[in-house]
Amino acid sequence: MDISVVIPLYNEEESLPELAAWIERVMDANGFTYEILFIDDGSTDRSMDVIHTLAERNENIHAVSFSRNYGKSPALNVGFRRAKGDVVITMDADLQDSPDEIPELYRMITEDGYDLVSGWKKKRYDPLSKTIPTKLFNATARKVSGIHNLHDFNCGLKAYRKAVVKHIEVYGDMHRYIPYLAKNAGYRKIGEKAVHHQARKYGHTKFGLDRFINGYLDLGTLWFQSKFGVKPMHIFGLLGSLMFLIGFVAVTVVLILKIISMNSDSYYFYVTNSVYFYLSLAAMIMGLQFFLAGFIGELITRNSPERNNYLISEEF
Repeated sequence: MDISVVIPLYNEEESLPELAAWIERVMDANGFTYEILFIDDGSTDRSMDVIHTLAERNENIHAVSFSRNYGKSPALNVGFRRAKGDVVITMDADLQDSPDEIPELYRMITEDGYDLVSGWKKKRYDPLSKTIPTKLFNATARKVSGIHNLHDFNCGLKAYRKAVVKHIEVYGDMHRYIPYLAKNAGYRKIGEKAVHHQARKYGHTKFGLDRFINGYLDLGTLWFQSKFGVKPMHIFGLLGSLMFLIGFVAVTVVLILKIISMNSDSYYFYVTNSVYFYLSLAAMIMGLQFFLAGFIGELITRNSPERNNYLISEEF
């Protein structure tokens, strides 16, 4: 099979018939063998009914439906596990991504030798409340990940060599950082293509402030795991050594002051007599404990066998 098109969706019943017909026209015009994988992320509208009707007319359409809303990353991960095509294309279901981009994305993977090609919505039709946070997010992601040639990490329109999607795991909200995940897995030939972006035709955007904030938190987690996930002693050993050194110096100073005060009639002000010393010490210890607890939690989650188990109500 040439191409698998993986489409995560949530309440997009109006756009699905037009999107499926558009993809079918592009595939037939280029002679591609293909499949369309609709991953319904617990939609509460008639999305699955629409997909059933589409599948009756096109045997290349397959679907997985979650029993509830898990998020875009779990939907993509399930789609990646089931994809059979040599090239895997992902796109959003809201018609803002153009299927006309598929042939060139396929060519860049198969002929130019890219492992991953990310779309770049150079001219966007989103409101400022979405475009400004997106620019800030992408600038930070480029700096942290070291993938300086990508302008739009979170573009839903991407193409992958099949091996890439089979060797990365997308969980939580990590779909924003799939290029970074691919790079960490050893797939470093990552390209970009300027793609046509259309204004949303039906429904409304799911973008919110919480996604912007969570994006930075996830980026910090991914960076920390990529740097210290395999050898945590490199960071914890350094912090422990510094804390021990600071504590040793502090104890030495207190002992010296105590010795001096024994040979004098005056009472010296000791560092340990200040309440601020204990407050600062408590804050340092609590901050370190919180950080360690968060990192240990990430390690447990990363290796949990239940992390990517989802209750699927239907698959055909």
